[in-house]
Amino acid sequence: MYLNAFSSSSFGKWIFPGIGFIWFLGTYFLLIQQGMEEEPALVDAFFFALFFLGGFLLLDRVFRHYTPNRKNGFLLVLFPILLSGGLVWDHAQLLDWWFAEEPYYLEMLQSSFLYRWLFLGVVIQLLALLAAVISKLAGQEELSRREGQLLQLSKDAELAQLRQQLQPHFLFNSLNSIHALVLASPQRAREMVLLLSDFLRGTLRSEGQSWISLADEIKYLEMYFDIERVRFGHRLVVGLEVEEGVEGLKIPPLLVQPLVENAIKYGLYGTLGEVKISLRFQKEGNYLQVAVENPFDGQDSAPEGTGFGLSSLERRLFLIFGRTDLLEKSGAKGIFRVHLKIPVAG
Repeated sequence: MYLNAFSSSSFGKWIFPGIGFIWFLGTYFLLIQQGMEEEPALVDAFFFALFFLGGFLLLDRVFRHYTPNRKNGFLLVLFPILLSGGLVWDHAQLLDWWFAEEPYYLEMLQSSFLYRWLFLGVVIQLLALLAAVISKLAGQEELSRREGQLLQLSKDAELAQLRQQLQPHFLFNSLNSIHALVLASPQRAREMVLLLSDFLRGTLRSEGQSWISLADEIKYLEMYFDIERVRFGHRLVVGLEVEEGVEGLKIPPLLVQPLVENAIKYGLYGTLGEVKISLRFQKEGNYLQVAVENPFDGQDSAPEGTGFGLSSLERRLFLIFGRTDLLEKSGAKGIFRVHLKIPVAG
């Protein structure tokens, strides 16, 4: 657990030996101050540091797979006490054999047993508590990361589903129109098939992209209008205004098409005269402002759209930007207006 915290850093390989070296120096100078000769002090400090590092590694392995809880939390205290006692005892047994013929050192070693156990026990206890905290925090971080991944996957899946709903709806309408034109006007039917093929090829190309330029979005809209003109002929008039310099702005693909489709549906269906659909693109602050207008029968209530139209667009905007105030609708004096604000990505 401790070593893992530094394993990704360039200096991680120096942490473990650095701790051992500091422990060795501290023990050595402390023994020298207590009057021990240099040679036994060096040997004592070396093996004491070695046993400490062994306990350090063992503690790291234990808490890599063990997380204390209310039922077994006592092990967080008991294990470091037993471990430190075992390390000090092993250290004493080794040096008792090493300096068997030096009674002065052996007496000092025996008298310092409890002090060594107490000191090492406190250090290992602190390390155990640190390991428990790191283990818990790492578990929470991993859980948060997985929850974030699941949330993003769910969000991406819903966005893909909403985007894919556009194609069948528009495709069915276009195929119905082609079916009607096959006998009445074969040339127009062939023209519409080619336009539809180009449009679908372009939109499919943008499927794997989260952002496209406004210029590409407008190109798809113009292709869409060309297809609809085959259906409605001179009745469909499009007014397109694009502020200079906004073509390079990045927006989610096919974000404006539902507005246009809704405008055509409620502007041209059920009428025989000429209908103008107006689009305006301009940048204000950090937003690309998109305004779409279409006429409607003033005696009826303003159209709200049905199916996946405007409601689906609102859902896409929320999934992408996390906001519900980017789409506004209003109708007055026979004109239905939709105002879309798109936070620009660049």
